[in-house]
Amino acid sequence: MTKKRSTRYASEVRERAVRMVLEHQGDHASQWAAIGSIAAKIGCTAETLRGWVRQAERDRGVRVGPTSEERERIKTLEREVRELRRANEILRKASAYFAMAELDRRSKS
Repeated sequence: MTKKRSTRYASEVRERAVRMVLEHQGDHASQWAAIGSIAAKIGCTAETLRGWVRQAERDRGVRVGPTSEERERIKTLEREVRELRRANEILRKASAYFAMAELDRRSKS
């Protein structure tokens, strides 16, 4: 049961918006003010743009946290763990089934 995010904005739009915030934050009272101004111009919410800016800062090493590559790797590993757990559960149930079948076969002989 995974939630699929829609990518409403092209990566070029995201990159340009982040670049604009970083270039023009000196023209505003705060980074948040720059984000609000630019978000209105590109048609997204300020919170969405703030998330893009924070992730770009992490990718550049300016902010602490996982980079985009690390986040992608974590998602891949989590998906693999889910698949392995499912496979283990199937094998555990099959093993129990065949063990019971073997016991039934021995008791009838």
